[in-house]
Amino acid sequence: MPVSPPSPFHTTRWTQVCLAKADSEDGRRALADLCDAYYEPVVAYLRHVLRDSDAARDMSHAFFAMMLQGGSMDSADRERGRFRSYLLGSVKHFVSRQREMQLSLKRGAGLQTISMDEESVVEFCDSSAISPEAAFDRQWALTVLERSLEALRAECLSGGKERFFDQARPFLTGDSAYGDQGAAAAACGMSIEAFRVALHRMKKQLRQCLKEEIAGTLEDAASVTDEMQILFEALGG
Repeated sequence: MPVSPPSPFHTTRWTQVCLAKADSEDGRRALADLCDAYYEPVVAYLRHVLRDSDAARDMSHAFFAMMLQGGSMDSADRERGRFRSYLLGSVKHFVSRQREMQLSLKRGAGLQTISMDEESVVEFCDSSAISPEAAFDRQWALTVLERSLEALRAECLSGGKERFFDQARPFLTGDSAYGDQGAAAAACGMSIEAFRVALHRMKKQLRQCLKEEIAGTLEDAASVTDEMQILFEALGG
């Protein structure tokens, strides 16, 4: 009987969270890993909403503390199977609740909460500024890229290719001009042709790392291509 080929991705962290509803050790660990990895997109969103970096950090800490205590998983509809969408929806709900608590405090209910006066909770009105949602998606895309590069770097370290990775990284991220490849190749002790071939292979490795990182935030790995397109568009916006 033929053996089916293995799935290209392991059970994802988000799938573990969804199955466990954060009510098991594996689920809690997977959720903690995801929250730690994708802290910055939440900060980026809150910075655009609150227009105050310190307040954004403070509220982010409060939000993730609530998340890790299982404060929202029971009501999660999993936002079409994407942790990105779920997290954004959760932080929006959290902000709404904080505003309600602030109103209750003003009415004398005695609740303690993060300060959210009307003047400090005004979203950007400048038409040239991106929306809080766009800021969230852009930072999410940057986080995915950075984590993928770190995974690729780890592979290169284990394979004795640290120097090549360091020279190739600017070409992977678009930070270096085509004409700089000669100097990078020389630094690696390679011909320009050999460097270009190796760089092409590394770009393919990076794409695989990107797919694996993105898959970890999805319930269905078949959605990886669509999610990649969304994130590429967020970077270009």
